[in-house]
Amino acid sequence: MSIITKRFGNNDELLDTAHYVITGFGSASVQIGREYPISFKGFQNSSSIPKRASFPSNFIFGVGSSAMQIEGAAHEGGRGLGVWDELAATFVDGDKFSTLIEHYKRYKEDVQHLKHLGVDSYRMSISWSRVMPNGTLRGGINKEGINFYNNLINELLKNGIEPFVTIMHFDYPLALQQKFGGFLNRSIVHHYKDYCELLFKTYGDRVKHWTTFNEPTATPILHMHGIDNDAAERCQDTGKCSEAYTILHNYLICHAAAVKLYRQKFQATQGGEIGLVLQAQNFVPYSSKEEDVDAAQRLMDFTYGWVLNPIYHGDYPQIMRKLVGNRLPEFTKKEKHMLKGSLDFIGVNYYMSIFARHESNRSKMYYIDNFDALAATTEFNAEGNTLGPMEQYSKFHVYPEGLYNILIYINEKYQNPKIYITENGIASPNMTNPLKDENRIAYIATHINATKAAIDNGVNVRGYFAWPAFDTFEFHQGYSGHWGLYHVDFNDNLKRVPKASAEWYKNLLTSNC
Repeated sequence: MSIITKRFGNNDELLDTAHYVITGFGSASVQIGREYPISFKGFQNSSSIPKRASFPSNFIFGVGSSAMQIEGAAHEGGRGLGVWDELAATFVDGDKFSTLIEHYKRYKEDVQHLKHLGVDSYRMSISWSRVMPNGTLRGGINKEGINFYNNLINELLKNGIEPFVTIMHFDYPLALQQKFGGFLNRSIVHHYKDYCELLFKTYGDRVKHWTTFNEPTATPILHMHGIDNDAAERCQDTGKCSEAYTILHNYLICHAAAVKLYRQKFQATQGGEIGLVLQAQNFVPYSSKEEDVDAAQRLMDFTYGWVLNPIYHGDYPQIMRKLVGNRLPEFTKKEKHMLKGSLDFIGVNYYMSIFARHESNRSKMYYIDNFDALAATTEFNAEGNTLGPMEQYSKFHVYPEGLYNILIYINEKYQNPKIYITENGIASPNMTNPLKDENRIAYIATHINATKAAIDNGVNVRGYFAWPAFDTFEFHQGYSGHWGLYHVDFNDNLKRVPKASAEWYKNLLTSNC
């Protein structure tokens, strides 16, 4: 899930999305400010959900988790401290962070649960702190950590499950931050490249899908607002954020360096592919006013364009250059050349959509907003409407057409790239019995429908990963959201119990119809 806590609604009319499913889509051409209607009908026995056989034969269905959210063993097996270790201990369920659900010790059991689901692939991440405890080659390689991921990857493959590996899912060695400021310092590129080369050499004979970063824009935005980072600039006061742009700039150079390395030394012999994963919100204009339509487009540029424009066009979007000015770093000619085309695929993490309105007063912006975009996000539009009904347990506004629109947008703006839906799921914190998670079934079903509709309209989507496989430690929320397809019972030796959604997903994936 995104590192940014999802916004909860406050609408009194709570609608259960277990009674809704997408049945049709509007125009395949998405433009900011246009509406793309979707009709809903009663959800009964998932009869309106596309069968697995209706997807392309090479389409991947999977589930995912990340190392820092399930592994535990924070102080075992030679692992070094990560940048989130101390901070996460202050969150809800922080007392569980050092052990989590003990995936490090119980990975063989967990792989059997994945096998039960019938998935093709498991999206996982590798902990930089576990394989290189202080983040550098000079600091040493932890053989016990190397062996853990070897064993996990081999166990997955033995059970017919392809590993889909994220190289950095937010967390990285605390030593790198303490030594020179982490991603605020250009020198981290060298250490990140060394880390990637170690992974490619060690696991690339078996790993055929790599992503360099998960949601690279999330950390800079948090940094911009001073959230989870005591040393951040006070951009709200000064109006002169620069560090956030430096962080993302260095992410991009790290990404490009890793892709260049992989393509030059490993890809031809290993036969894999490499991409990155975007936090994918759909921004819809707050009103039909031109200023709000423009604000929604600016947020698209400040979100997708911030990452993808340098990769596809060699530089940041023009609107970012205009509004951020000299606080936005410049790429050298060599860096532009290295960045252009440095993607084999794009990963999309989608949960919900949100309205965007023009706003120049920084004090009125939400904590996921970029001050320089001059746009504020809001749950309600000018007429008091929300994007999709509010689901009664999570309090999320469920808007699967937003996923469809994002897929069309990326397809049209960025040259029809290969895309994987790398995260998609919903919480159920207020459910009396978390095992009977019909809300999750409905949510996944409608978003699989949205994915299929995008494919039918020419988008090159190659896979869908429900998120997460197991109840997972979420930032600030701990285990309160009961996010997983598998319930983890902390009162019964961390017993994994399949929820209704797990059995539904299994039936979808194993049915021959």
